[in-house]
Amino acid sequence: MFAKRSLLRIAVAVLFLPSFACKTAPSSPAPAAATATEAAPTAPAVTAAPAPTAAPAATPAAEHIKLQHILISFAGKVPGKNITRTQDEARTLAAQIFDRAKKGEDFDSLVRTYTDDRAPGIYGLANSGVTPSADEFSRGRMVPAFGDVGFSLAAGEIGMAEYDPAKSPFGWHIIKRLE
Repeated sequence: MFAKRSLLRIAVAVLFLPSFACKTAPSSPAPAAATATEAAPTAPAVTAAPAPTAAPAATPAAEHIKLQHILISFAGKVPGKNITRTQDEARTLAAQIFDRAKKGEDFDSLVRTYTDDRAPGIYGLANSGVTPSADEFSRGRMVPAFGDVGFSLAAGEIGMAEYDPAKSPFGWHIIKRLE
């Protein structure tokens, strides 16, 4: 008898609770043509914590962006480059440069002084599913973290892609979105 009641409670929870958990607040008022039967709840009342306030609508992803970056790498990560710093030294240097850039130091100057890529380190990117123009790369041709950070920034903002063997295998990218 106890097992049957427990199974019944689990069934009710599985069938009805997801409908409450997945609903979001409507972004606009309900249409005036809605009837009372449409507005009436069909599931039994459940006491729950108040729903969190809805986040503002996300800005649509840009189709084309222009970025400037500083690559901070370490020994063995960039083919053809004789980089001698260790991974720990690179991490420390990247954090220092990122901090300086965020405080407003001239980004062009930081690029010329520190990048393990070619200066000026400016790249145009076309987002996934968008045909790149002649002077752009498709997002998929760059390491994933580069596009992930770049497309998340607003023009003028600076971000950093941390070293990750799969998503940022060359080192740390300090990225400024230009356009």
